[in-house]
Amino acid sequence: MSRPPRPPAGVPPSEPADRSIPPDADDDDGAPSPSGMADGRGRRTSIGARRNPASEAAVIAAARSLLQEKGYAGFSIDEVARRAGAGKPTIYRWWPTKADLFIAIYQADKAAAIAMPDTGSLARDLRTLVNALWTFWRTTPSGGAFRALIAEAQTNPASLAALRDRFVPQHMCRLREVFDRAVERGEIAPDNVEALVELYFGFNWFRLLMNRIDDDPDHVARAVQMMVEGARR
Repeated sequence: MSRPPRPPAGVPPSEPADRSIPPDADDDDGAPSPSGMADGRGRRTSIGARRNPASEAAVIAAARSLLQEKGYAGFSIDEVARRAGAGKPTIYRWWPTKADLFIAIYQADKAAAIAMPDTGSLARDLRTLVNALWTFWRTTPSGGAFRALIAEAQTNPASLAALRDRFVPQHMCRLREVFDRAVERGEIAPDNVEALVELYFGFNWFRLLMNRIDDDPDHVARAVQMMVEGARR
């Protein structure tokens, strides 16, 4: 059997296929397009690794609409691609998993709904944050679906990686700013910041998973006070 011809000297062999795109992804490879307009099949073209703002906005809008209609259980890249008129390889290149796309929506919605407080008191800051967070979880489609992502992450390694390695570090970084200001004011010991961040996350996620996120200002105040007083030592 004859061997395939070897490439000329100095020419590297061709790269293997990109295995990051699921095998069921369609063959629209997101070929560069200066306009980012829809192609002849009604799908938006992309500009490669650099995101086309119009295509990205269409995908996010389609994903947000789907989430509102069907929740996390009915949320899929296939359906988002169909609604957005986008190629699945393009979406997977920007958001490697369904969980990553959901997290992008959740983070945008949460940033728009919740401002990081700076009241001059750590206890007041935390009470404000907890109340705003629970309201967000109760009243928005992405907030309401967040519990499903946590549950899925217990059995889906890709969702766990998105939650643990990308989502949590970003949110911990923002939260540390609140605690770092408290350290500067002398309210808590600097060595206690990391433990306090974990306590804050654990308290809120426990209440979310148990579906106990109705307004409960007295309980929130007691829990926050225990966190702050323990962190002074």
